Amino acid sequence: MDDALQIPHLRATADLELRPWSLSTADLELVTEASADDLIPLRTVSAPFSPTAATRFIERQWRLAADRAGYPMVIVRRRDNTPMGSIGLWLRDTDEGRASLGYWVVRSARGHGVAAHALAAMATWALEELHIPRLQLCVEPWNRASIRTAERAGFECEGLLRSWQKVGDRRRDMLMYARLATETFAETDRVRGG
Repeated sequence: MDDALQIPHLRATADLELRPWSLSTADLELVTEASADDLIPLRTVSAPFSPTAATRFIERQWRLAADRAGYPMVIVRRRDNTPMGSIGLWLRDTDEGRASLGYWVVRSARGHGVAAHALAAMATWALEELHIPRLQLCVEPWNRASIRTAERAGFECEGLLRSWQKVGDRRRDMLMYARLATETFAETDRVRGG
């Protein structure tokens, strides 16, 4: 466990933070809410979910850091410490100079730019502090909200990957988005929609 990745606390905005998962009641309730959400991909959190399953989900997030597979974090509203979603930076391909990101926000937190701010903060940290040359993420073509989130956080669409990934019991097309360390990004302008 000495080689485990240390999950930082990252400030995304004055009222939004990314932090490690805990077995707090709030984090367990977040996972339970996500499991009932039909827009959160089946490969992330699947229903039906029990308190035991929510605990196991959080423990898996800890194992990912312990195994140096990535940085799983909770997106939290600071003023009342309310968890709103999840974001992760996955390191499987860092030997090739790239890492992947994934995120979800529960229904009760959507429509306020939470995911875009979290994604922009995580991407900036990964590019500037971890010096990863390329960040990438995949979005299903029908998911307009997630596409807007990726674009607002400075990611550019590179193309359609047909039958790229299994989600639930079907293979799905995915749009590949990327953000490079060599590109400039005016974070505050893009996330605000400027």
